[in-house]
Order: sequence, then structure tokens, then C-alpha cells
Amino acid sequence: MGPDCPLPLPAEFSDVDEYVESLLKFATSSRLLQTLCGGVHILDFYTRTPDLYSTILPRKWRDWFRERDIMDILDLLMREDLSQFDVQSEDAADVTWRGGPPPPEELIQYLKDVRKHLLCREFPKSNDKSSIARHIALGMKVKKIHEVDHFARYVEKLTSDIAMSQKREITHLVDFGSGQNYLGRALAAPPYSKHIIAVESRPHNIEGAKNMDVLAKLVPKPLVMRNKKEYRASLKKQIGLPKCDSDGCHPPPKSDPEQQPTEKLPNGIKTSQTASEDPEKSKQTTTTNLQIYTEGHGSVQYVEHRIKDGDLSPVVDQILDSSQVREGNVAISSTVVEETADLQAVPKAVDPKLLVISLHSCGNLVHHGLRSLLLNTAVSAVAMIGCCYNLVTERLGPPTYKLPTLRPNHPRLEATSNAFDPHGFPMSEHLANYPLPYPPDTEPNGDQVSEPPRGIRLNITARMMGVQAPQNWGTEDSELFFTRHFYRALLQRIFLDFGVVSTPVFSGDVVGGSISAAGHTSQVNWTPPNGRGPGLSSDGSATPLTIGTLRKFAYKDFVSYVRAAVGKLTSPNSFCEVDPGFIASKMKDLTDERIREYEEEYKERKKELSIMWSLMAYSAGVVEAIIVVDRWLWLKEQEEVEAAWVEPVFEYNMSPRNLVVVGIKK
Repeated sequence: MGPDCPLPLPAEFSDVDEYVESLLKFATSSRLLQTLCGGVHILDFYTRTPDLYSTILPRKWRDWFRERDIMDILDLLMREDLSQFDVQSEDAADVTWRGGPPPPEELIQYLKDVRKHLLCREFPKSNDKSSIARHIALGMKVKKIHEVDHFARYVEKLTSDIAMSQKREITHLVDFGSGQNYLGRALAAPPYSKHIIAVESRPHNIEGAKNMDVLAKLVPKPLVMRNKKEYRASLKKQIGLPKCDSDGCHPPPKSDPEQQPTEKLPNGIKTSQTASEDPEKSKQTTTTNLQIYTEGHGSVQYVEHRIKDGDLSPVVDQILDSSQVREGNVAISSTVVEETADLQAVPKAVDPKLLVISLHSCGNLVHHGLRSLLLNTAVSAVAMIGCCYNLVTERLGPPTYKLPTLRPNHPRLEATSNAFDPHGFPMSEHLANYPLPYPPDTEPNGDQVSEPPRGIRLNITARMMGVQAPQNWGTEDSELFFTRHFYRALLQRIFLDFGVVSTPVFSGDVVGGSISAAGHTSQVNWTPPNGRGPGLSSDGSATPLTIGTLRKFAYKDFVSYVRAAVGKLTSPNSFCEVDPGFIASKMKDLTDERIREYEEEYKERKKELSIMWSLMAYSAGVVEAIIVVDRWLWLKEQEEVEAAWVEPVFEYNMSPRNLVVVGIKK
């Protein structure tokens, strides 16, 4: 059961143990890798002296990059066969690449070191017609259809393999963080006809999934019969519209929360429209409704539950036996789906055998899903596809050794590294106790730390870079986000020159200090109310200068971008914590002509920023490999696990987070 090799190894390796050791050794010994993955921030690119580009990259690299087009550089990083540069020294003078000299040897060696540690992501293309019916695929984009179609096929094969090899039939699939239930809807419908437990913590997502069921014509649109006059009057009463007469308008009397009207839903559950519900009750795990597919006899049971760890006992206790729904207990019926009228009348499932699945669960949700294999006797297997590594928490504390970095730790880095979350990264003891090639640090009193440093750590900046997909970058989209990065980094320079932010802080390998929560080394020159100083709140944390998302028109040119960004920061209802009046007073003398001068002055250095960002994204593939390998190692360390493996389940160019981590219980 499972692939011949438990990890999708790169071509240079044939043994998983050899690969894991080489991966961890490279990640902990390459200073350049550690600098590019977590040691720099793009907003410091035009504000530091000396600049980041010349500080990090050797002169030979910079001279070669200067003569090359950015797309040629991307091709070298992502797509070019590096073995073509393996020539004897006497023949090196005759070697050319794309009409010019070949890349420097040190650059080629670094690219080889990174590439040989990237997990294989190749997935065989299939010309088979999608197994998802057209009405089931409603609301899905091409990418989502590809993901759901291939993962549904994979889950079907996995359940069949488990049934054959272990003589154990999987009765239900538990979808972690089901969202709009695209995956569950496809698996419950023919040809799969599975019983799905769709676990979701956000009620609006569950309601959205139910509305999608209506649009897909799985469930008929409920017919609401009401007295319109009384209904509108009740709405006015709830909204609190003033009552007007000859004496003027008077505010409506405050209504008693206990007297709020209730609405009876089609599945028989009553919901109150008051907002003063008991918060503890709202956190309880509840089944909102059960849908039984009349064609194929699959089912979907929506369960509202907040996943905090791997304990699924509240969810297991909610699982209903859809085969025992009687004909009289049907509230809504269509040609495809029936909904039960009274959930209390449906008996609970006896001894369910569960497969926990997820399609792109964010952060620690994958960790919770994997741990559910050990914490719940009903769970027989797990198959999890993760994403959003930046949302993963950190298990180990801050490092007791000096990391290569060109910026001191800022509050976000300190907060995440001091989390000590037992659910965070790394999961495996192998990574948590891995010996590091650094000399022991010293205590604050000057005493030498006797214990050698141990434990693989990835800060939030490294994990955020791990979700990049540089192999999918094309000419147009590359130019778009290179331009966006250039605009934001250059705006930071304007903020510095006009006194909005301070001169970047840098003192070698210093640890600590109050640095921007966004991760760069400048702080705002504004003191918040009751703050401790410029850019420092009352608790000593830094005040972030947050711009957020801008409209598409803002990226038409640099002037439009600056005006849109400053306008957003200075608007009265800005989400930025910095006083809009302070920013407006500093930026009032900035003219369009001065903005164009900035762009003209720095336009030659846009390519440098693009090269640096490309190297950071390319190197961060090692970060993703470490995270995925850590999850596999954790499964291998558990005595209860019979088999564990990782493999790609759809095409990387369609969806780059394409690796599923599978664990089968003995």
C-alpha cells in the first residue's frame, strides 16, 4: 500500500534516510540559505546602507546578473539543466550560455545544492474526463476542479487499498475545515457515494455550503410563506428605526433579548436572532443538518466544530447513521438529496471507521489532523494536504545561537519564536533534537552554555516564503509582482526621507529591540497615546505601518500607487494604528514630480530587487521540503502507525501545494 518510496525523492537520492540527513545538514550549514530564508526583509532593500543586494550577494554574481535579463535568470533558477555547466577547467573558456558567459561556478553550485533537496513534484498528466458532474462543480474555478477531481480519485483509491490490505472498510470521511464543501460534495455524489462529515468552525461557511447545495440543485430552494406586512414591521423593530409622528422622531424602545423572534429552519432547528447567546454554548459541537444523496446513497453531515487539537471525540459523537433515516423523517426532498426533519430521531453510527482528509488546510490544522490518528480510536487513516505555512506556530523556543541575519529580531519574530506551542513546528523528535553546527552561545551573565544547540527552527518569514511557487512564474505575472514589490520598497524609502519612519536599525547579530511588526528594521516616528516612545505602544511593542490591499488601478504607475497608499493611511477610518494626521503632516509636501524623481532615481535598482526576491523564493523550496519531511517523520515515529508516505496528487502548475501526507494506523 502506498508508493514504493515513502518520499518523492529528487533524482540525486535513492534512500530516504540519506536524503533527510542531507536536507537537514544543508539547511543548518548554508549561511546564504539561512540569510535568504528568514534573514532579510524586502522593505529594507532601499533603506539600508550598505544595501542588501551588495551585502548578501558576491561581486561575481552581481556582475553576471547585471548583464542578464530577469527572465533568463528565472529560467536558470527554475528550469535550466544545470549539468550543462559541468565542464573541465580547460574547456571552461569555450562555454557560453545564451550568447554570453556562463554563470559563476559558486552560483551554479548553490543552485544545485538547493535543487537537489527539493521534493519531486511531478504528477502524471491525465487525459481522462473529470469525474465531477457539472452541477456538482458549480462555483469551482478550473484550479479547484482540478484539485477536487484528482484528490477525490486519490481518496477513492486509498479507501479501496485500506479495505483490501487491512480488511477494514472506511465508513466515513472527515473533511477537516470543509469550507464551501467542494470536496465533500464531490465525494458524496456518484461515482464515489461516500459518507462525509464536513467539519467547519465558521457558521457562515456552513451556510454558504448549504446555499451552494441549493444552487447545484442538490437541495430545493426552501419556500418561505410569511405575512409581508408583519415581517417588514418586525424587521424595522429589529433594526431599530425611529418612530416618527407629529411630535418628531423618537428612538424605539430597547427590546428584551429574551423576547427576540426565532426562525424555524427547514431542518427543524430553531435559531434565535439575538446576539446575546451564551458564548460557551456557541462553541459546542453541533450537527446543523444531514443530507442523503438519493442517487448512490452518499451523504453529507455538516458539523460545526472548532478544531483546537487532534481530539475528534466531539465530532465522532455527532456522527449519524444515514442508512437508518426513515421515510417519515424527511423535511426536504429532491431528485438528488433528502434532508432529515428531526436529527434527534436518527441513530448514531456504531463503531465508525474514519479517514480524516483535508484539501489545503491552513497552518496547524494539518498537525491536528495527523495527531487525530493517535488520539481517536475511530480514526483509521489520515490524508492531509497542507498550505499557509506562515500560519504554523513554533514549538521550540528562540535559538540559543547566532543565526545569520541582516536585521535584529522584531516583535512578530520574538512573539512567534517564544510561543512554545506543542502543536507547532517541528512535530518530529528527529527535527526537535537535531544537533546544529553552531558553537554554544553565552548566557547574559557571560557564562558559556555547555549544551550544544539542537532543534530545527524556521521563523515566520522563512515559512511565509515557503508558500511561493517560483516554478510557475511567467513573464507577465513576474513583472506584475516585481513591480508591486518595487513600489512598496521604494515607498518605504520615501517614508524614511519624509520622517514617517526612522533610519533602519542594524547592529550585526543583535537580538532584541523594538522593530516593525511587519518585519523590517525601521520604526514609525510617531508615539502612540501612552506610548513608551516613537513607534512604541504602552506595552513596548512596535506600532506597524500597515497599508494592506490596494485597488488594481493603484498599480498603474508609481504616482498612482503612492497616492493610493498615502490616501488609505491618512483616511479617518484607516485600519493602520498610526495616527492619520501624523502621516498627513509628514507627507503634505510630497509632489507628483518628486515621486517621479524617486522612481527615476531607483529604476535601475528594480532589477536588483527582482533578483533578490527570485533567489529568496527559489531557496524557500527547501523550507517547504523541511516542513513536509517533518510531518512524515512524525508519523514514522509513532508505534501505532503501520505505513506513512508523501506523494503529489495533482499537477504543480495547476496547484503548487500538491503533496499529500498519508498515515495508516495498524
